[in-house]
Amino acid sequence: MKSEELRAKKNQLRQSVRTIKASYSPEELEALSLSLLQRLEHHPRFVEARTVLLYHSLPDEVYTHAFINRWCGKKEILLPTVVGDDLELHHYVGPECLVHGHYGILEPSGEPFMDYERITLAIIPGMAFDCMGNRLGRGKGYYDRLLPRLPHAYKLGLCFPFQFLDEEIPHEPHDCQVDEVLMSK
Repeated sequence: MKSEELRAKKNQLRQSVRTIKASYSPEELEALSLSLLQRLEHHPRFVEARTVLLYHSLPDEVYTHAFINRWCGKKEILLPTVVGDDLELHHYVGPECLVHGHYGILEPSGEPFMDYERITLAIIPGMAFDCMGNRLGRGKGYYDRLLPRLPHAYKLGLCFPFQFLDEEIPHEPHDCQVDEVLMSK
């Protein structure tokens, strides 16, 4: 598939997922998120992890805000911030450290975290995932540039059931896969 066709197919999939997601109320998405994050708490990789990369969710993603606060202080929690074309990681020490960043996302302030080798679990958002671990992001490539720098991290995608696709997600050599996808039921 040519790169133009590939991009068009990815954009079509993004729009399809957005349309389905829009049919759910915020309360329904939050309930789906809660059950998924309860499962995540018991996942062996999460139980064992000491340093975890999470994400501060956008309104249409698996809702992580309460989960992050719950585990802050029990595990070393890192959150990404957008800096130019890349993601930079920072410690999350509580809601008081958050400032409005790019795309309206609340991001932690403070010194960047650079010891990527300590990260043993990376919880990754996505527009969609497939059974081979292919991930469809929002199209900016932030995670595709970040994930190769996390050599020891188990990459776990979180999604709602309608974001897990039966069809293979079109991908390019630079698109990073996740090791496992955990979806709500």
